[in-house]
Amino acid sequence: MRRLALIAALALTLSAPAFAPPADAAPAAYLLDRDASSVRFEVDFGTEAITGTFPVERVDITLDFERAANSAVVVALDAAGAEANFIFATQALRGQSVLDTARHPTVLFESTAVRASGETAEVEGNITIRGVTRPITLTAEIFRPAGTAPGDRARLIVRLTGALSRTAFGADGWADLVGDEVRLRVVAALDRAGG
Repeated sequence: MRRLALIAALALTLSAPAFAPPADAAPAAYLLDRDASSVRFEVDFGTEAITGTFPVERVDITLDFERAANSAVVVALDAAGAEANFIFATQALRGQSVLDTARHPTVLFESTAVRASGETAEVEGNITIRGVTRPITLTAEIFRPAGTAPGDRARLIVRLTGALSRTAFGADGWADLVGDEVRLRVVAALDRAGG
């Protein structure tokens, strides 16, 4: 298991009454359950879509359920291990005109702010792709697994969604065939560190 990064923002949705903070609430580190988690992407390909996944290389996450601004997330994805739903797309994705994984094998996200927004949270941060860093905002939702008691934060399910322009990072290969907007969806199962 490794710590997951993109998830810090999701802690804010725990402010709902069903997620009342325990009296001894304090910042807590979480570990990623890799088998129950996924980092997925989707981009338009004509009338179809190219979909795929990124392996998680490293994650660090700390959640503060009382002061979201104290939460922090860092996640590194293995760009060189990214896979698309067909082999040509995988080769193109890793190639010099898209991710250029020979020179830039990692995609890095680091949060800069976490804010509640109704029943969701916004996680602002910087994402680095191909050595280019740009700001990104992800929408976060957090859930307790079915059957767990209100306030139980030992295991959490986090969903993060967002989108970015691939050309903003110089990943503009195959622009005549593949869309510019890349939609991201992270589903992470987290276990509180130390039990």
